[in-house]
Amino acid sequence: MKLYTKDKTIWLEFNDKYFFVEMDWDVLVNRIGLYNFLVELIPTFVEVSPIDLNTSFNPPIGSQELWAAGVTYLRSKVAREKESENEGGASFYDKVYVADRPEIFFKALAYRIAGHQDYVHIRKDSTWDVPEPELTLFISSEGTIEGYTIGNDMSSRSIEGQNPLYLAQAKVYDRSASLGPCLSVMPSPISSDTSIKLSIYRNEEKVFEDITSVSQIKRTFDDLVKYLFLETTFEKGVMLMTGTGIIPPDDFTLQINDRVEISIDGIGTLTNTVKTRE
Repeated sequence: MKLYTKDKTIWLEFNDKYFFVEMDWDVLVNRIGLYNFLVELIPTFVEVSPIDLNTSFNPPIGSQELWAAGVTYLRSKVAREKESENEGGASFYDKVYVADRPEIFFKALAYRIAGHQDYVHIRKDSTWDVPEPELTLFISSEGTIEGYTIGNDMSSRSIEGQNPLYLAQAKVYDRSASLGPCLSVMPSPISSDTSIKLSIYRNEEKVFEDITSVSQIKRTFDDLVKYLFLETTFEKGVMLMTGTGIIPPDDFTLQINDRVEISIDGIGTLTNTVKTRE
């Protein structure tokens, strides 16, 4: 089943039917056993006409924080080493990839996150910018994985490549992330065969496309959750991007008005257009 939200309205899609959900987002999603909870509540929801899935939606996040894990795929490790090799920082990424402790960092609060069919930003002080398609987990305040969405971790490779200590500036800024189009709530964990596809369009021409799968991630989701919750609590739950296995070539950088489409099996397609901050 899938939860969509727009202008404080929540819809649930289940078995090709749509229902209006009259609950606060944080109260609705932050619980152990979310799928079974929603199944039990469906008879109390009001059935509505199918919603237009081609319209814009708010990101499926309430007062939760968005965090991210890095260097979880081999492709990501190689790309990070490449971008920082001239500055002497390449070895750090190799160490993270093989270490017991994963790289986990804060990404955004909800007001900085774009939704489906909304704008994402590239920094004006960056010369090399890429989207990073990532399966994103919704984790309850008790540390249980209860749902999945699509995430775009916008990254300024030119800034991060200068020095690993610039990671926050390369990753954290207004509209540096997008989530959507929905929160997919499943009766069992997402399959490792699930594909993740990135397509980038410029003037309606496809200029990049690649595909990977969840099976290519080195870390387990439980391991990422364990380290995220090790010394930090999340009263309303938390969203966690799980890393990217798709990196455009070194000679590619996003341009204004590019359209980024990220598709993940069982969730849908997240679409965003690139701009800079006014």
